[in-house]
Amino acid sequence: MRNEDAPARKGRMSRAVSALTSSLRAQLFAWVVLTLIGAICVNLYLSFRTADATANLVTDRTLLASARVIAEAARVDASGTVQIDIPPAALEMFDTGYGDRVFYQVVTAWGNLVAGFPDLPRPKRDMIGEDRTFRTDGIRMLMLSQPVVGLDQHGTISVAVAVTHNSQYAMRRRLWLSDFTKQLALVLLAGLVTIIGLQRGLTPVLRLRDAVRERGRQRLDPLDPHMVQNELRPLVHALNDHMERVQNQMAAQRRFVSNAAHQLRTPLALISTQASVAARETDDRSRDEALTALRSSTRQVTRLASQLLTLSRAEPGSRRPRNDTIDLAQTARRVLETLAEEALRRNIDLGLETSETPVRIEGDGTMLREMLVNLVDNALRYTQAGGRVTVGVGHEGDAALLWVEDNGPGIPEAERAQVFERFYRIIGTEPEGSGLGLAIVREVVDGAGGSVTLGDAAGGGLLVSVRLPAV
Repeated sequence: MRNEDAPARKGRMSRAVSALTSSLRAQLFAWVVLTLIGAICVNLYLSFRTADATANLVTDRTLLASARVIAEAARVDASGTVQIDIPPAALEMFDTGYGDRVFYQVVTAWGNLVAGFPDLPRPKRDMIGEDRTFRTDGIRMLMLSQPVVGLDQHGTISVAVAVTHNSQYAMRRRLWLSDFTKQLALVLLAGLVTIIGLQRGLTPVLRLRDAVRERGRQRLDPLDPHMVQNELRPLVHALNDHMERVQNQMAAQRRFVSNAAHQLRTPLALISTQASVAARETDDRSRDEALTALRSSTRQVTRLASQLLTLSRAEPGSRRPRNDTIDLAQTARRVLETLAEEALRRNIDLGLETSETPVRIEGDGTMLREMLVNLVDNALRYTQAGGRVTVGVGHEGDAALLWVEDNGPGIPEAERAQVFERFYRIIGTEPEGSGLGLAIVREVVDGAGGSVTLGDAAGGGLLVSVRLPAV
């Protein structure tokens, strides 16, 4: 049973750790607390060193005072011998209640022991405390050299006083624990303030979350950037930009569905009628005529569907933008090769004029090719048999220039703005079309950051000029 519970406990612990590591509040709190703990650990180490230095200083001052009291008690008798009676106060000053033992040694300048412990080690320097070991005890000791009245000018004695570390370590411990308590209280207070600050600081983020959650599926209006702090406003702006792109994509889809439904309804009804007529005909000639008309209508519907799809792809937000670098002259040459058969069938002179230097532009290569196809196809459709269509590619300042010129009927100046609208067709034109060709051209050119204008060709007809940023 215990073995079966172990994986479950491990799984719960793993989920808890994962929840903490994925929580912004937990991460911010952990960073703040860990920083505080790191700073406090350094501070406590420095506090320990300070407490140790303070305890050493106090102990050394006490040792020096004891050594002075002992040295001042030294005297010289009538025979010139140094005598000393150790004052009780010199030893009682170490009675702090921690059971310290005191050791002392009084030695003349010529090495005679006057009083104390003969085996007590001597410090290396006067009036500087040292940590030594005496017998089995660790001690702190200090030595004082002082002249004695009655001896010659070189007559001095050295008084060494030592005490065990009990009171010194106790003092150091009290000083450090006092600082530790203050630091711990500071960490707890900082943690509490951090929790409150995080709760208040994250409130706008939670409010933003709730505002996004409460919105309906169709509600994509912008969020107010002022509902969050300055640092989070770029996030709100990014959300608003994303929702705007989604709106554009949804609008493009709705327009495509509406346009497709509207434009395909009549041709499909005509195809259905032609198919019914062909099925009822018993005469072979009449049936062939009905089938020919049916094939023509099918081609028209296929072209209409293709142009609707191209227009949908050309609309902003309908697809991920591409940034291809293409040679406009080479692309135009390939398009003309594709349409050359149609031009030969209709006896139209289809030509290409290009500069010697490459004309490079950046944009969606597929859509730019579709633009060229629609421009040349429109020119071929509205040019009479025996006419001409010329495609030119070159530079105009810093821009790449593409023009398509024909000697067809042209477009009246009053209608040149309307022909870029979808499904607009000039009244009285003979060729059958969908009215989407120039609309596709306008969408592609706008998406590439260019411009398109209509004018009169030199020999009559239409001149379409497209300017695009060159690279």
